[in-house]
Amino acid sequence: MPDPLRAVLAVLGAALLAVVVVQIVHRAVVRLGRRSPLLTDLARTAHRPFQAAVLVYAVQQGVRSAAGDFPLRGGVLHALVLAVIAALAWLVAALVLVVEDASLAKWRTDVPDNLKARRLRTQVVVLRRVTVAAIVVLTLGVMLMTFPAVRAVGGGVLASAGVVSVVVALAAQSTLGNLIAGLQLAFSDSLRLDDVVVVEGEWGRIEELTLSYVVVQIWDDRRLVLPTSYFTTKPFQHWTRTGSAVLGTAEFDVDWSVPVEDARAELRAVCEGSELWDGRVCVLQVTEAVGGTVRLRALVSARDAGSLWDLRCLVRERLVGWLREHHPDALPRWRTELSGAAAGASPGLPPPPAQTRAGDDARVFGGSPDGIARSGTFAGKEDAAPR
Repeated sequence: MPDPLRAVLAVLGAALLAVVVVQIVHRAVVRLGRRSPLLTDLARTAHRPFQAAVLVYAVQQGVRSAAGDFPLRGGVLHALVLAVIAALAWLVAALVLVVEDASLAKWRTDVPDNLKARRLRTQVVVLRRVTVAAIVVLTLGVMLMTFPAVRAVGGGVLASAGVVSVVVALAAQSTLGNLIAGLQLAFSDSLRLDDVVVVEGEWGRIEELTLSYVVVQIWDDRRLVLPTSYFTTKPFQHWTRTGSAVLGTAEFDVDWSVPVEDARAELRAVCEGSELWDGRVCVLQVTEAVGGTVRLRALVSARDAGSLWDLRCLVRERLVGWLREHHPDALPRWRTELSGAAAGASPGLPPPPAQTRAGDDARVFGGSPDGIARSGTFAGKEDAAPR
């Protein structure tokens, strides 16, 4: 048999053997994966890179051992070495992704109390991006070092590394700042995926957090893209810093004749009749009594920001309808005292109701266990009534 034909057959045999071995290993992992989600993810994610790495390595060994001398042998072997390095880097990246997915699978984010899950997910996503970037950089470095010319100038590059690093740092100051800010956000726990924030006057949730930018999904499905350094240099409202449950208000300017106790009872009925309310806070207070009107503030709670928005809208709708139907005289109006009216009389106002002891529905910082805890949180050396 001629030497070229024998060499081709040897290379093809090595490639065929590699494909057979990969298929056997893949089928074994798939069968074992029926009992293990980790092996299932491994078989799905790492199959292609493993096949590429084994196949390229087998071809390289076949050419090296059986091909003998032929034109461009050095260039072919060098190309195969570069392909082996790239395939191994692909395999390592796939294995890292499998490990990260396995760590995320233990924590679900579709549950009410998902604070720890969102924190871990944010950190893992950032680590994944850093790991992939590091693998790509190291792979390119190793591939470049296989060229003799690059190794020859390596000493000069290292000698001038100090000057180059200063120049690069000055040129990429903004990029490096965003990179450091992204790592800070992920590991300082100041911002997580699915957190609800108010930024630039827009209410939304953190949809994507990378090393250079943050994507905020606005409530109307718009996207607000901000650099990561924005969240480390400027203030923003964080609604889910310590938990998903939040408080919200609905305010009404009404006439002085409004029956506050009846309005408080109606608010309680609205909350108890809605599945949006989480059962923690349902309070109605008079927060202003100036300018000819009385301001009622309804404070309610919900399990998450989306439910709170709907609950606040529901409270406004029901209380407005209740006032219009049952107490139209309590709607906002202006009074004018004509000449000759009795001095000291206030026309149009009913006599004040008898004093009643305010219950839990009239106190934000007392009465219920949740209110007492909130009072302890906001109380300082000098107690001050909240406005």
